[in-house]
Amino acid sequence: MEFYFPTDLGERLAYCSAAFTAFIGLIVMFAPGYTYRFLRLQVREGRTEAYAEARSAGGFYLGFGAVAILLAQPMIYLALGASFAVAAFGRILSIMSDRGSVWLNLLLLVVQAALAALPLLYGFGYI
Repeated sequence: MEFYFPTDLGERLAYCSAAFTAFIGLIVMFAPGYTYRFLRLQVREGRTEAYAEARSAGGFYLGFGAVAILLAQPMIYLALGASFAVAAFGRILSIMSDRGSVWLNLLLLVVQAALAALPLLYGFGYI
């Protein structure tokens, strides 16, 4: 079995979105403290369950990105894009209702929108 790297531009962009998702998952899973600092969150003293939650979420991102890379199927890319689109919608709701309109939230909204758009555009055949 050979390593598959897409030759079509659209699939290559969707592949890059999946690879970035897996990379972020790897970081979150193995460095939850740095992730929390970047997101400006803190763990309460004596309550280390938050690290387990971050590692679990990182594992989900890593697994989803890795499966999208390994299977390289349009429906998997559609699922990845739809997941990021719903996450971006949740961030928009947070910005509007929680007064979370800070630069970090806006930056992460742009990142999530891009990670949603690339696989969705490929999956629907636009690129």
